[in-house]
Amino acid sequence: MRVIIRTVSELCVTIGALIVLFVVYVLFWTGVKADSVMHDQIVRLQQEWAKEPLRQPAAASGASARPARTASYHYGSPFAIMYIPRLGFTWNKPLLEGTGADVLKKGLAHYTRTARLGQEGNFAVAGHRRTYGDPFKDFPKLRPGDAVVLTDGTTWFTYRIDKGPYKTVPTDVEVIDPVPRKSGYTRPGRYLTLTTCDPEWGHSHRLIVWAHLDSTQPVEAGKPKALRR
Repeated sequence: MRVIIRTVSELCVTIGALIVLFVVYVLFWTGVKADSVMHDQIVRLQQEWAKEPLRQPAAASGASARPARTASYHYGSPFAIMYIPRLGFTWNKPLLEGTGADVLKKGLAHYTRTARLGQEGNFAVAGHRRTYGDPFKDFPKLRPGDAVVLTDGTTWFTYRIDKGPYKTVPTDVEVIDPVPRKSGYTRPGRYLTLTTCDPEWGHSHRLIVWAHLDSTQPVEAGKPKALRR
């Protein structure tokens, strides 16, 4: 009997240790790996932007300068960087194309069927609330009037939040429509939707914020006002 009790006790201790190790992995190690991956994505973008000048000098003949390059949208690849001052002035995340699980491990993800950055329509973005770097851990802190700033290496895009965080269910796909019905918008425009899971460690619901494009400026003009301390 004592042998059985001792065996069961040892088994319980082993299982407990495995659970603790798993929690550490989820809470810490995936975050460390994700932070490294996101940093690498941002470095990759900045190196690509540095290789290709924003504009070429006008030719001696007086020809006009080449138009600024546009971002490429390829599944799983980064094309922009997002900054949200409300979440901290050091908060910045890479934005990649597509919303597959493999993409969300690398940063924020653009819903492919939605508008492109700065264009008319609804530019919709998803991000993990917890795990894989916790990019949207503090999502509930967002408030109307907050700035969401993005750059594609040629232009700064400053959006202003109008509504949210709004709680809904995962099947409510209308939140990323060109003119989301529950956003308060009534006509076509240049909108941004951010989505993440709720509760913090679950996925039974979604939190949503909606924003409109407030201003743009070329990167050579310096950082937009929203990013200046």
